[in-house]
Amino acid sequence: MSDSTMRGMRLGAVSMESDRNVKLEARIEHEYRCASGHSTMLRFAETAEVPPTWECKNCSKPAALLIDGVPVEGALDAEKTPRSHWEMLLERRSREELQDLLDEQLENLRIRRASANARLSHG
Repeated sequence: MSDSTMRGMRLGAVSMESDRNVKLEARIEHEYRCASGHSTMLRFAETAEVPPTWECKNCSKPAALLIDGVPVEGALDAEKTPRSHWEMLLERRSREELQDLLDEQLENLRIRRASANARLSHG
């Protein structure tokens, strides 16, 4: 082994860079509050677009951005519901296209099963 080996070092776990001569972007702190009353303070760059909602770090419920101690209007009103697989399919294809694809795949399945049955009966 080489004498220059760094024993006890966790490579990749700790950065060897320093913060010397690094100028950080100006930051501003914003408060978010969830329905349970938990308050979360987050720092954003002054130029960043601040989201109207954030997930509460305590209870994982949506938390609304507070401006001068008042929640942003409408921040929690339109709570997102997860889209189903079917809804995502309908965003990309029409029902007619989906029916054509289904028919094509069913026909392929029938052909594969017929050829497998023929091989089993002859073999």
